[in-house]
Amino acid sequence: MFRAVFSVLLVLVATSFAKYIPKTGKRVPQTLSRGWGDQLIWAQTYEEALYWSRSRNKPLLVLFHLEDCPHSQALKKVFSENNELQKILDEDFIVLNLMYETTDKHLSPDGQYVPRIIFVDPSMTVRADITGPYSNRMYAYEPGDIKLLISNMQKAKKLLKSEL
Repeated sequence: MFRAVFSVLLVLVATSFAKYIPKTGKRVPQTLSRGWGDQLIWAQTYEEALYWSRSRNKPLLVLFHLEDCPHSQALKKVFSENNELQKILDEDFIVLNLMYETTDKHLSPDGQYVPRIIFVDPSMTVRADITGPYSNRMYAYEPGDIKLLISNMQKAKKLLKSEL
């Protein structure tokens, strides 16, 4: 009896810690993910991401970060382990992560800092109105801000539907 209960508990605990797996099945990790979501399909360049966003009619999430930045590393851990966030990104967004600045100054409306998350709609308009919780770094998110990030992702999806 004890063994059966222990086995059931072990299975429940193991499945609660399982990573998000897309509907199409487990994918081979891409080096483009850089650890931010190995099961996601990441665009390689900003231009490619804009093309995918427009052709698939999905909003684009651009993530600026640095490998050696402790703030980026802390956000990466929470970002990659949050199944709800990974599922929304996989199903409803085009994703791009960059470790360098682009020539598009619209992607740094309040300065160049990391980590920074910017939303771009399929009409190639940077959504400067979708911001994080900080007034001095409007597009920055910290590990404790994941619920707000998910809420902002939902807002980017709703705005997309209501504007088109």
